[in-house]
Amino acid sequence: MSSRNNKSPNESETQATRSCPICGKPQVQTFRPFCSKRCADVDLHRWLSGAYVVAGESNSQKPEDSDETAED
Repeated sequence: MSSRNNKSPNESETQATRSCPICGKPQVQTFRPFCSKRCADVDLHRWLSGAYVVAGESNSQKPEDSDETAED
C-alpha cells in the first residue's frame, strides 16, 4: 500500500500564500503566522496593552462576597 498524505493538495498552497496579520506580507515559517519577529512583537504588545480583548462576562462579584461563601 502507498502511504497517503492527509493534507489536501490545496492546503499546502494555502499555507504558502497566507499573509502576516500585522503587515500583510507573506508569512515566514520561523515566525508563523507572522512575517518577522517585529510583527510578532507588535502583536504581543497589542495583547499586553489591552488592544486585543477576548469577549466574556465581567466578574461583578465583590471579593468580600466570595470570602463569606468560603466560610459556610
